[in-house]
Amino acid sequence: MTNTRAIASAETNDSTSVIRRVASASAIGTAAEYYDFFAYGTAAVLFFGPLFFPSSDPLIGTLAAFATYAVGFFARPLGGIVFGHIGDKVGRKKALVITILMVGLGTFCIGLLPTYEKIGFWAPTLLVIIRIIQGFGVGGEQAGAVLMTAEYAEPRRRGYFASWVQIGAPVGFLLPLALFAALTALLSKEEMVDWGWRIPFLLSALLVIVGMFIRLRIDESPVFAQIRETKAAESRPVMEVIRNYPKIIVYGVAAKLIEACSFGLFTVIILAWGKVNQLSDTLMMQTMIVAVILEIMAIPLMGKLSDRIGRKPVYMTGALLLTLSIFPFFIAMSQNIYWISQLAMIVVLTLGHSMCYAPQASWFPELFPTHIRCSGIALIWQTGSLIGGGVLGLTAVKILQMSGGHYYGLAAYVVILGLVSLYGISHLPETAPVKRCKELHSWHKS
Repeated sequence: MTNTRAIASAETNDSTSVIRRVASASAIGTAAEYYDFFAYGTAAVLFFGPLFFPSSDPLIGTLAAFATYAVGFFARPLGGIVFGHIGDKVGRKKALVITILMVGLGTFCIGLLPTYEKIGFWAPTLLVIIRIIQGFGVGGEQAGAVLMTAEYAEPRRRGYFASWVQIGAPVGFLLPLALFAALTALLSKEEMVDWGWRIPFLLSALLVIVGMFIRLRIDESPVFAQIRETKAAESRPVMEVIRNYPKIIVYGVAAKLIEACSFGLFTVIILAWGKVNQLSDTLMMQTMIVAVILEIMAIPLMGKLSDRIGRKPVYMTGALLLTLSIFPFFIAMSQNIYWISQLAMIVVLTLGHSMCYAPQASWFPELFPTHIRCSGIALIWQTGSLIGGGVLGLTAVKILQMSGGHYYGLAAYVVILGLVSLYGISHLPETAPVKRCKELHSWHKS
């Protein structure tokens, strides 16, 4: 009996060690890819207007550069479909290695791009092409990274371990933001415009190398390896998802909207809005950095909470908080006072966004069977990101132009998406272990 217990304890410790290694690898790889994606968003608002989209009106140039940020989102659903298919047919690991190379090399190339002054029209053209390639790569990143960790984790702790992957996005955002903030403080405005803005893009190569090294060292998902042995992967995963799970796709995309919208709004669009309203860039970046650091700590806590009370109530609470707090958030930020702005950022990012973002990593994979899971997650994730984040980027440009920088239009957009998300969340089944079998069976039957 003692030997049996010792063996069981050793197996449990070994399993925990493996899942921690896989979760850490996935998080670091995701951070590398999102570093690349968000570096552009920050630079677009602060520098790319005059450098790549010169105009007699500085606002028009900034908004044009910011609109290019949204272009990457339109390539994400296609990337999600392609790499979701690769993930389901060839393997999760192979898809993740390809995507990190695509996004990382794209960012490094932005750091080398000549500006409009040097090559004219080709400068913004090449920038848009790179953004499309990056969007295509990011489209396949999140589903594969989340799925790799979720399939390693045991069901009763899946919410906690899978949420580790989600830490990668705020870390990937925090690093370029902190770099730009430090460079802006150390260099003159002329030096930043001349060459300083290139440094965060060129440094991305180091993070990509680390991410590649770590991802190549982890094994393929054991669940995927099993279905390969039984030939269960010999299917058409995208078509099967669309044909057999249309309601899950529709409600899942709806649930994703408020989370995708909110992170882009509170970390990128808010800088453009602040610039139009002549608010302090430094104040906004400082409040973002603090709120994102706190969110990195909040995400695993929310993931753990979803294991205890369910994915649905945690997600629903976060969506409701984001929807109700959007008008007070803009009012607080308009004061241009540090502590008021900081509190507002903590409410929407540290609390609201993390409560939506953390449960996604376990909830969405649990909605689909193994052999089509990567394609199913990718369709939900990237379609929701396109509508919530990409369309918001283009809409924000128009709203800011038409309203003269007022926040009413942006806040109304968030409220509408929030209501749609609350509807989608309420119609998805709970998948946490304590309720999963009963609710999923009755939901699919209906």
